Amino acid sequence: MAESRRYISQAELENHKKPGDLWISIHGKIYDVTEWSHDHPGGALPLLNLAGQDATDAFVAYHPGLASQYLDKFFTRYYLKDYSVSEVSKDYRKLVAEFSKMDLFEKKGHGTCISLCFIALLFCISVYGVLCCNSAWVHLCSGGLMGFLWIQSGWIGHDSGHYQVMSSRKFSRFTQVLAGNCLAGISIGWWKWNHNAHHIACNSLDFDPDLQHMPLFAVSSKFFHSLASYFYERKMNFDSVARFLVSYQHWTFYPVMCFARINLFAQSFQLLLSKRKVPSRGQEILGLLVFWTWYPLLVSCLPNWSERVMFVVASFSVTGIQHIQFCLNHFSSSVYVGPPSGNDWFEKQTDGTLNILCSSWMDWFHGGLQFQIEHHLFPRLPRCHLRKISPFVKELCKKHNLQYNSASFWRANAMTIGTLRSAALQAKNLTNPVTKNLVWEAVNAHG
Repeated sequence: MAESRRYISQAELENHKKPGDLWISIHGKIYDVTEWSHDHPGGALPLLNLAGQDATDAFVAYHPGLASQYLDKFFTRYYLKDYSVSEVSKDYRKLVAEFSKMDLFEKKGHGTCISLCFIALLFCISVYGVLCCNSAWVHLCSGGLMGFLWIQSGWIGHDSGHYQVMSSRKFSRFTQVLAGNCLAGISIGWWKWNHNAHHIACNSLDFDPDLQHMPLFAVSSKFFHSLASYFYERKMNFDSVARFLVSYQHWTFYPVMCFARINLFAQSFQLLLSKRKVPSRGQEILGLLVFWTWYPLLVSCLPNWSERVMFVVASFSVTGIQHIQFCLNHFSSSVYVGPPSGNDWFEKQTDGTLNILCSSWMDWFHGGLQFQIEHHLFPRLPRCHLRKISPFVKELCKKHNLQYNSASFWRANAMTIGTLRSAALQAKNLTNPVTKNLVWEAVNAHG
């Protein structure tokens, strides 16, 4: 005789969403992932953020179909009462299945190998310019090339954080550490920890670290209430200093982006030197030590301090383009306060994301970020396929009357500055609010 199913309600499931007690629902089956959270390749944070609710769409987005066979050992023998799937989620899961049948998740092309060769060429030219030329202009260009190299290594690091970029796991790991830690000085472990949290809680003001730049930037006046960051585990105080800096953020945005890499350097070391669990910590630290050996040594080979400063500023400023690109995709999009919800996964990803319109020959420049909506919905998909699947995503959004936002690179910059300017004006006038008449709306419109 078949065993009768045991059910728990959504309200009961929500009681299991704290550290030490993490339950999630996948396809209506309840799993206890408390112990697994310590070994989860994506870290504990995604499980903690999605615990106590159905997380099927997020699971489908981040895991291949074969991953389902490993869930049985976490099965509690409970099922979610009144489990249902929205029409949007049904269509989304059909698309994932269709792309899997087309083998798109496994066909990675030769983009990584080509990028590595290009990076090696840029590195050799930059080093040659420093060591073998006496012209200050050549040294300046060499610094710019170094910044461009960091951009390209950043795309590889971004890709490798989502899927296996090389033929084997070991070779893929070597590529990660080489491109991220050794060449760019950025911990790939920090990147994955930060970036997974961003994808899971896309544009949540208190859960998405990519929007938490207080006291320098605030994309919403909701930050004026000193929100708590559940990623950094601290309060983002909106004090007099923060108010002053935010009041001029639309002017300081580009200058800060020129040196935003310093923040990534600092956060990489902060994570690796913390007590937080970091996979392959020794490899990560060794990779950073390689970077902080060759880069200062290269800079020291320049003839004088003015040219050394010029080289560093040029390399940082050029790679600042990439930091701007990261901001364009989300700063001007919809935001919300609170944890991510598994029940509207598709909607949250499309509402909080902006695509960049460009011709196919410019895809190399944007590194896949031009199809940010597609990337957020299918993070395991190699970027060489994002343009191909874009029409399918557009059609799905159209069918369900959902946002599919896109803008040119220049328009996206204007929208981002508009968002920052709007929040800046509100910060300035907290005690004496500006009347929002039609003129005010026209001047501060940002898309």
